[in-house]
Amino acid sequence: MKSRLNTLAARTLTTTLCGAVLVACGGGDATAGTTSGRSATTSPTAPTTTTPTPVPTAPTTTAPTAPTTTAPTTAGAITNVRLENTSATVAQNNVPVTFGQVFAVGHLAKGTGLVGRLDDGSSLPLQVNVKATHPDGSVRHAVISAVLPTLGAGQTRTMDLVRSGTAAAATTPSASSMLSNGVTASVSATIGGVRYTASADELIKAGKATTWLAGPTTSEWLVTAPLKTSSGVAHPHLSARFAVRWYEAAKKARVDVTLENSWAYEANPKNFTYDAQVMVSGKAVFTKPALTHLHHARWRQTFWSTGAAPTLNVKQNVAYLVGSRALPNFDTSLKVPETAIVAQEKRWLASNRAPMGLGMAIAYMPTTGGRGDIGLLPNWGAMYLLSMDRRMREATLGTADLAGSWSTHYRDKNTGQPISLIDYPYMTIMARPTDTKNPATGKYEAFPLCDKTTVCKTPYTHDVSHQPAFAYLPYLVTGDHYYLEELQFWSMYNVFQSHPSYRQNIKGLVQPEQVRGQAWSLRTLAEAAYITPDNDRLKSHFNRILDSNLDWYNATYSNNASANKLGAIVNGYAITYYSKTSLAPWMDDFFTSAIGHTAELGYTKAVPLLKWKVGFPVQRLTGAGACYIRAAMYTMVVRDSATSPVYGTIGQAFAKSDTKDFNADFLKLQCGSTAMGTVLGLKAGEMTGYSSNPTGYPSNMQPAVAYAQDAGGTAGAAAWTKFMSRTVKPDYAKEPQFAIIPR
Repeated sequence: MKSRLNTLAARTLTTTLCGAVLVACGGGDATAGTTSGRSATTSPTAPTTTTPTPVPTAPTTTAPTAPTTTAPTTAGAITNVRLENTSATVAQNNVPVTFGQVFAVGHLAKGTGLVGRLDDGSSLPLQVNVKATHPDGSVRHAVISAVLPTLGAGQTRTMDLVRSGTAAAATTPSASSMLSNGVTASVSATIGGVRYTASADELIKAGKATTWLAGPTTSEWLVTAPLKTSSGVAHPHLSARFAVRWYEAAKKARVDVTLENSWAYEANPKNFTYDAQVMVSGKAVFTKPALTHLHHARWRQTFWSTGAAPTLNVKQNVAYLVGSRALPNFDTSLKVPETAIVAQEKRWLASNRAPMGLGMAIAYMPTTGGRGDIGLLPNWGAMYLLSMDRRMREATLGTADLAGSWSTHYRDKNTGQPISLIDYPYMTIMARPTDTKNPATGKYEAFPLCDKTTVCKTPYTHDVSHQPAFAYLPYLVTGDHYYLEELQFWSMYNVFQSHPSYRQNIKGLVQPEQVRGQAWSLRTLAEAAYITPDNDRLKSHFNRILDSNLDWYNATYSNNASANKLGAIVNGYAITYYSKTSLAPWMDDFFTSAIGHTAELGYTKAVPLLKWKVGFPVQRLTGAGACYIRAAMYTMVVRDSATSPVYGTIGQAFAKSDTKDFNADFLKLQCGSTAMGTVLGLKAGEMTGYSSNPTGYPSNMQPAVAYAQDAGGTAGAAAWTKFMSRTVKPDYAKEPQFAIIPR
């Protein structure tokens, strides 16, 4: 990531940086990256039978306020969207529009309708399918659909979302009109000369569909079935999933096709190579010979029954999205430059975008160093959020499509959903099969053997400590069921992949992982709990697991008088550097930002943890004996030996760290002075850790300090002021994933 080391650091650091600044020789990932070497010291306990925890109520300390920038002008409007024709030459009529919309607490009361008010003053009927609600009953997330009468070439129209009386009653959709218009869809896989197929229209005709969207504007049906031969023999592993969306006024259907190799407990899991084909309305719209479908993975393709997809980009009100607190408070004043968008588009177009490709993601997920995909959002997602540019949308949604290529997708045949830890509290990727016996059922919950050196060999390596946020933002803005399940797959994988005894089986504790692994697992878990629809059985499962984790952290830290006074996470692999005397503050900052995000989503148990947790960035910036110049150091000494207690003051930690990295004379320098800058090879007031780099350690720290101002009272505000006084800051416009500011 970085091209240079600070002059003095290069001479005096006692650790040699191994090519990437997020790992040190002899520590970090080398010792803290896996749990496979651990053995259980106690037998796992039986799962509890307590009822799932209800959705937590929003903390009063984080009540959202309506955004004021780019606000709609219509009386009664909540927010607005811009509808952009991305074709500069082709006008469109009867344009189908569907998007996901998040609402702040209380902004759209239960039972209240919406109407679209266009910029010419005309009104547009809106179909609102509510998916998730806030604890007060108001709408949290909905899928909104309309048919726009006209959209000129290159034209962008603004539509306000206006409260309008009572919401229309839900209707039971009929597929007869769609089928009578000749909409058909099927997918096939030919293996060794044997052709296996599944047909969406046949499944719909047979009454095997569930409804995802319903109303006068559009209906969407979800159907699934195993691929079968012409004689009706089902393939044991390959199954098709279709989402067919019909717009009655436009007489068009969007056909969403997913092929999975994802059954959790089917015997003999393996990779399969086949010739794939998708047919829509009698035409072959996709063919892929010799496609190798990885185990516990899936691929997705989307088509339109009438040919080309509408050239439409829905540009949502960014200020409202971040103001709702469903997303972190990214700095909406940033303007992503065209050069950065062009560069990202080139990277996206040059990536492997075919089924089983990865798009913008890194094939070896544990890769260390400054990375654009690390953070509460990856850089491509943050760029899309701040620009609403259709090229960044394509890269963000496309990479989320391809997140299905990782072997993290375990589906339960009994429920038809991503497998749940609450149903199988002893399932795991890490443990021996003998460690997975569920005492309540007497059954072993180990997955069938999948030899990763032969039949299950994959070119990709995933982990929890470097895991991007693939699917939350895509589901938030589209309402596509595929992205919802992608979020659920990853969230559940993160909590069941570890050894049952270490995670306390059904509780799904993430505390044994690296601190960054704990951070990203909690981020994804909180987002899944927040956005999963109310009528989805997994909603209570995610909330229960999140509740168990927050209970553990509060008992260990925020509600524990004996917890360390630094505000640092010290469990798991936290203190792993320099003979287990030092921790990585930047990892800890990731954790603070994840807890800040969780608290803003409305989980009250995260609030006391956040208030305790922000003490670490606050003390590093303004504590007695600390110097803000070194607040984002790579490692910090926090105890004298592996068996010693953690220091009681931040001053002790700084003194020991500065003496280790430099010498005792360094302690005599005035913090932020020209003399200190000269010694460090930096400008006066420049923080160490690559302060000019948008992925440097001070950048990693910024979200934590932003949450500290919001949750840390006057001390938090002072810490933010000190942080912003640094003389060298990055240009976040090109890489905005850490450009999070206080509310």
